[in-house]
Amino acid sequence: MTIEIRHIVFDIGRVLIHYDPHIPFSRLIPDDAERNWFFANVCTHDWNLEQDRGRSWEDAEALLITDYPDHAENIRAFRKHWHEMVSHAYVESVAIMETLVADGRDVTMLTNFAADTFKEARKLYPFLDLPRGVTVSGEIGLIKPELAIYERHARDFGLEPGHTLFIDDAEKNVEGARAAGWNAVHFKDAEKLKSDLAAHGITL
Repeated sequence: MTIEIRHIVFDIGRVLIHYDPHIPFSRLIPDDAERNWFFANVCTHDWNLEQDRGRSWEDAEALLITDYPDHAENIRAFRKHWHEMVSHAYVESVAIMETLVADGRDVTMLTNFAADTFKEARKLYPFLDLPRGVTVSGEIGLIKPELAIYERHARDFGLEPGHTLFIDDAEKNVEGARAAGWNAVHFKDAEKLKSDLAAHGITL
């Protein structure tokens, strides 16, 4: 017997909107090897994740510039050109979310996002205001896949974990949701999402 899904929770980056730091940096650091070194050693994924946890960009930049003074301009460019990194929406995924909202489904969002850049994203992509609400990691000092962020989202939005379906592009975040007692699916594309929703009893 299929568990009734009463709450649907979307991740945002690489599920509803594209995110790729290489977009502006392919212009700023044209050499592939040099650019890959920069992301592997300077503006790393782990460094950026701390802004998602709530660290200010000023502190983040200062930390790196102390260690890599010769790269100061490119370090500052990460935040300066952030808007280019979220270059477009995933139209088919957004259409699925819009349909779920229009059908009266309880839709919320849970995202690892810096607080200030999320405000910019909302201006760039007004559909982010359609769901009932959102938990933004940078606003609460918790990040996926920490158990506490799922528990916080469920508590704040009155979700029943066993009747909640979470959609995320990162397998570790999917596993984190399952550890919190949620149902969860790994996002790859809109067609797979449709079939995953159908498997959970949700037809569009």
